[in-house]
Formats: sequence, C-alpha cells, structure tokens
Amino acid sequence: MNLFLHYLGLPYLLSGIGFTIAVTALGLAGGLIVGLVLASMQLSKVGPLAAIARGYTVIFRGTPLILQLVFAYDALPHIGLKLSAMGAAGLALAANEGPFIAEILRSGVLGVDRGQVLAGQALGMTPTVLLRRVIAPQAIRTMVPALGNESVSALKNSSLASVIAVDELTLRSTQLASSTFDFFSIFFASGLMYLVLTGLIAAIQLFAETALDLDRNPSERFARLLPWRRAATAAQPSGASAGASLSVDAPLEAAPVPIARKARAERASRYEVLQKQKAAVQVKGLSKRYGKQTVLDGFDLTVRFGEVIALLGPSGSGKSTLLRCINHLEQRDAGEIRIGGKRIGFRVDGQPMTQGDLANERASAGVGMVFQHFNLFSHLTACENIAGPLRWVHGMAPADAERRARELLERVGLSHRADALPRHLSGGQQQRVAIARALAPNPRVLLLDEPTSALDPELVGEVLDVIQRLVDEGGLTMIISTHQLRFADQVADRVVFMSGGAVVEQGPTHEVLTQPRHPLTARFLSVMGADDRLEVAS
Repeated sequence: MNLFLHYLGLPYLLSGIGFTIAVTALGLAGGLIVGLVLASMQLSKVGPLAAIARGYTVIFRGTPLILQLVFAYDALPHIGLKLSAMGAAGLALAANEGPFIAEILRSGVLGVDRGQVLAGQALGMTPTVLLRRVIAPQAIRTMVPALGNESVSALKNSSLASVIAVDELTLRSTQLASSTFDFFSIFFASGLMYLVLTGLIAAIQLFAETALDLDRNPSERFARLLPWRRAATAAQPSGASAGASLSVDAPLEAAPVPIARKARAERASRYEVLQKQKAAVQVKGLSKRYGKQTVLDGFDLTVRFGEVIALLGPSGSGKSTLLRCINHLEQRDAGEIRIGGKRIGFRVDGQPMTQGDLANERASAGVGMVFQHFNLFSHLTACENIAGPLRWVHGMAPADAERRARELLERVGLSHRADALPRHLSGGQQQRVAIARALAPNPRVLLLDEPTSALDPELVGEVLDVIQRLVDEGGLTMIISTHQLRFADQVADRVVFMSGGAVVEQGPTHEVLTQPRHPLTARFLSVMGADDRLEVAS
C-alpha cells in the first residue's frame, strides 16, 4: 500500500498525465473539426461530397487506431511530412475520432423534428438563423451524452500513443514497471489516474446535461451563453425599439378596410363585394408531383383581400401541398404563385432565389402559417416561441418582442401559460400558441393546414373559437384546410372543393355545402354527414 501511494504522487507518473491530456485534447479538437466537415458533407445535397465523406468514414472506422498511429509517425515522412511523436498522435487520434463525432453530430441534427424546421422556414428564418436558434439548441442536448462517451473513449485510446514513443502516462508506467518490476502497484496507480481523468469528463458531461435541461432553471450567468435563452427584459426601457424593423402594432403593409361580417342572409352581398377586391393570392397552373404521383394538376385559385376560403376534399386531394406551395415550403413543378401581385421564390430575372433570399422574401411577404401538428419549437417557452422569431427575423427589440408575445397570448387566452414549454401544454393550447406565433408579425394572409385534425375532440372547440374570433375581426385573408363542415359554414366566404389535385367545385360556402352541383362534392358531403351537421337553406 505504501508503494501504491508513493506511485500515486510520483512526479514521473504525474508528468505523464500532462502528455495524456495534451494528446486527448489534440485528438478531440481535431476530431471535432473533422467531424463537423464530414457531417456537413453528408448532410449536404451534393452527392459526390456525401460519397467522399462516407468513404472516409468507412476507412477510418474500419482500421485499428494503432495502425493509424504508426502510419502517421512512420509513413508520412516518406512523402515529406515529418511530425513529432505528439503531433503524429494528435493527427491520428483526430482522424480516427472524426467519423465517430460526425455520426454523433449528424444524428443530432436529423433528430430535430422536421416540422419545427418547416415552421422556422415559414416564419422567414434564414438557414443560419434556423441552425443557430432551432436545430443546434435541440441537437446539442441530445448529443451531450454521446460526446461525453466519445471523450472518455478518446482519453483511453490516447494510451496507444505509447507505441510511437509519446511520453504519456501508459508509456511512463511501462518504463517504471520495467525498472522496478512492481507491475501491479504501478499499473494500479496509473489506472486510478485514468479513472480520475475519465471521472472529470463524466462530471463535465453531467454539468452540461443539467445546465441544458429545460425543466431546470440554470443560473443567469450560464443562461446568457445559450443561443435560445436571453436575459430578462424587465430592466430594459419599455420604449426600446432600436433596430426594430417591425412595429408592435402596425401591420407590414396597410391592409384593405375590413368588410363587416354579416348574418347568413346577407352573405351574398358580402360575397359580391369581396369579388371586387384585389387579389391577395393568385395560383395559376400549379402542378406538383412526388415521383410518379401527381398531387396538384394545373391548379388555379384566386383569393381576394379579406376573403376567408375553406379548402375541402378527401385526404390526398392536395390541400396541404397547396398551402405549402403558396408559402414556397414545397418546390412546384410548374405554374405560378403570386402574393399581393409579387412572385415568391424567384428573382426579377426569373431565376430561383437562394435559401437566404427566400427566407427574407417569406418574412416580407406577410404570409403566416399554422401547421396541423403545431410545430412549436420544443426548447422554447410559449412566450419565446412568439418573441424569438420577431427578434431573429424582424429585428424587433427584445422588450417589444416580449410585450407583443404576451399581448397575443392574452388574446388567445394563454397569458397564464406564457412561461410553459410546449410539452407542458395540451394540444389545444399548443395550437393556440402556434396561431399567436403566426399572427405576431401581422401577416396579410394566414394559411391554416387542418388546424384541429391532430387534437382530441374535446380540445377542438377552443382552437375553433380563436379562429372564429379572428374571422369576426375581419381584414385578414385566410385559407383554411379543414374537415369541420359546420365550422367552414360559419367562417368561410367561399368553399373550394378539391379532388385529384384540381378544383372540382367552388362557390359561396352555404350554397356549396347544402346544394352541391358536382357528384364528387355531393358524395363527399354525404360521407361527412353534411345533412346532419348543417342547416339546409330554405
């Protein structure tokens, strides 16, 4: 025991720890750089880059680290690249760790819900903002355990550097044991030293996991370092608006004067007035295919300012695809879409926009979107889900953005849940937050894709009530994909019935729902029980 304690404090062994840490640090730092490059190449849409990255991964994951160490130290000098033992060890370990770290990074990115990415795009986030504010914060939390495990593995693998004469802990232990013949005490002491080092890594991992736990309240000092957190805005001047490009109360562009919503008996008059309004959305000859399946086939639709359109049709008729094409979340194969007379997604010369330019175009077009499955950012509270995009996309001051968010949450009846994470909200509450987020930048056009289909029956009413209030307030152009016939009858000015990717029938809502002219419309309404749900016109 005395010898064991002696070896634990022996400067000769302790100095080897420094070399061990240095080799590990070089390997992990280099591996992280290599991993980022490999992961980016594999996630890119450029086939040759992805193929090169996969080839590299196969080679370096499939050959022993000790062989790579020998190659870096003994083979590279033959091509004029002479490295020190420490440099060769760091290079070999980095090259070996790169593919493993790349797979960790790639799995973290791919693990972020695709719906949240679409929501970020719909809100006008550029790829850089989307990566920093939505993808990275969620991916990092899932990657911490795997990265901690890989760090421990790299620390232990650094012991193999002894084969190329790196004077690290294992080599010094071997040399000392060879001179004293006390193998057990020496290697037991060095093993304990490795255990202490790996224990430190485990402690760092535990701290990171705790700090990134959204259900805890990390210290304000650490919270400032997180890209999705921010300091409290209470201390900021309430009138701060420096750098804001979006007024809290003013819409992006003056909307047409709202047309008062009348009782059903006066709908015909309102319908006629709406048809004289300027076009808010124009869709001409829109076609979209997925492989051999045609989803939209020469689709035409004009929506006027202030008009509320209900899209009806069986599943697979192209309703969701149409809404995504309008917001350019789906690339169309043919046709043209204009928002307020402007062609979205294309430059003046007719060439497609870059992803960054397209994001800015979405932000300025004034089109909000509410998704079927809410697509809230799971790492942000209800308030942050609304305020964050206002800051990141529209440049609004933090105090103004938070005030706007809380006003909208109160408007949808959720002011008491402002600081709740999405997973702590019911489905109906999540959808109401999603509606508030879509309304935050004061859009001229609001797209709602089956806003109640993912909800339990008892939660449908609270979401429909919010939408009903928006319609009653007037001034907002809305396109709603829905299967709620009674709701469509109450809120929509016009029904567009779709089947096979085309418009089968359209017209004033109550007229189409109670007196359909096309057999497909009549069959659909019969299956949906329209006769039982709607009041037949007298």
